[in-house]
Amino acid sequence: MTLIATQSLTKTYGGRVTALADLTVAVEPGIIGLVGANGAGKSTLIKILLGLIAPTSGQVSVLGIDPTADPAAVRNRVGYMPEHDCLPPDLSAAELVTHLGRMSGLPRTAARERASEALRHVGLYEERYRPVGGYSTGMKQRVKLAQALVHDPDLLLLDEPTNGLDPAGRDAMLALVHRIGTEFGISVLVCSHLLGEVERICDTLVAIDGGRLLRADNISAMTSATDVLAVEVSEGTEELAARLAELQLPVARDGRLLLVPLADDGTYDLILGAVAELDLPLHRLDQRRHRVAELFATRELTHA
Repeated sequence: MTLIATQSLTKTYGGRVTALADLTVAVEPGIIGLVGANGAGKSTLIKILLGLIAPTSGQVSVLGIDPTADPAAVRNRVGYMPEHDCLPPDLSAAELVTHLGRMSGLPRTAARERASEALRHVGLYEERYRPVGGYSTGMKQRVKLAQALVHDPDLLLLDEPTNGLDPAGRDAMLALVHRIGTEFGISVLVCSHLLGEVERICDTLVAIDGGRLLRADNISAMTSATDVLAVEVSEGTEELAARLAELQLPVARDGRLLLVPLADDGTYDLILGAVAELDLPLHRLDQRRHRVAELFATRELTHA
């Protein structure tokens, strides 16, 4: 079953501001990245997927359900982690997640058990009875993730899950999201403006800009190898660059890297020969890969 599908989806406000414009996309189950700059239309799309607002025109389905026609059915099967801090500070994590489990239709005992399980999954089991107001930013983000998980959804919508976290906290959150998507049998849509994070954990990417689709494709296709070799030695970079130039190999510099166009397999042999001749410690020799950020740099309006 297609996880999410839209057809000519458009949303305008007041007839003047266009948040989404003729968006047509279909994604399969997995870990999906929804990326775009602030104002690209990501939040509007999430609200439509949750059935919180209706599109101006076009069609949309989530897990085969039209969220405009039956928003309750969608929200029964979807967990949502909001971007901003919206947690009541005087409640404990256990109380809050249990209450939200009850609001999702779980019986009292089941909601309590599922809350404990969800908090265990996100690493807050030992802290579950502390008031949320005393939690760090990272812990609050994990509470929001736990409440999205409590009713055992088929799909998670995570809006900027690493918002406000330091590098270590971001790494931990990304690892947790990846584990949920790969081990729990739950599809995940990660909404983010941090392209590097999406590349790390997602299978598929949907990129939008100005409410329009830039591209929807597998991450592997977007980050395919280029026809450029990246060469790095631990020392002797200048000497190697000079020797490669003598061998008629065009060389460009990118920090510590030497970038050499890959003409054929003989290019590898010439580089390895030059490294051996100069007796240099080779740290890296591989094909450079495209980055997702290049999509926004070129604004390529393509769709695979």
